[in-house]
Amino acid sequence: MHIRRPPLATALSAALLTTGILPAHASGATGPRSIREGSVGAADLLAKVKTCRQISNGKYRKVAGASATVPVCGKNGAVFWKADMDIDCDGQRTTHCNERIDPWFQNDTAFHQSNGLPLKSESLPYVVVPSPSSIWNYAGAGIRGGSVVAVIHAGRVEYAVVGDAGPSKIIGEASYATAKALGINPDPVTGGVNSGVTYILFKNSRVSPIESHGAAVALGERLAREFIAAN
Repeated sequence: MHIRRPPLATALSAALLTTGILPAHASGATGPRSIREGSVGAADLLAKVKTCRQISNGKYRKVAGASATVPVCGKNGAVFWKADMDIDCDGQRTTHCNERIDPWFQNDTAFHQSNGLPLKSESLPYVVVPSPSSIWNYAGAGIRGGSVVAVIHAGRVEYAVVGDAGPSKIIGEASYATAKALGINPDPVTGGVNSGVTYILFKNSRVSPIESHGAAVALGERLAREFIAAN
């Protein structure tokens, strides 16, 4: 059984970067779309992240108590890591994300919707970043709430946003909606996968409003094509 670690949804006050903002009228649907969201294939993205230029000062654990084996790498205006996926079911209470279903449930996320409410894990694809530490500070690498992420698993690509912050020494977590869109069991207790997930975060990008999955897809596909085209 793949047991999810408790998330740490700490409210952060850092200002969001403005490069790559898409307006609200470009938002489209707010829930996950299809298995493969656009013209950029998983194989093309994975081919660009075969090797790692480590930018973190150390490595992260996949789960509490495990060895630290996961570095944060940098390339072509992006940062990336290869890890597992635990399920973050925090934020607004919904049918599948609440205290009854998730024993670690927290009714908040580090980053909020445009109306000030927490994000909805059940319907919004988002990724959890490690809280800043001596290992790595995501803000210093050009990553903020709303930054676009290409999440890859088993030949599938899902575009998401940075939506929550987790433990400072553990990496590899995403929302219920992200897992479901990738064909991963999204149950917060028994779901997730132990390995095989690649997270590519595009630096200095931002989806506005953060809750617009359609905007994340549009911006993500453009940045993914640029990432592949770069030397």
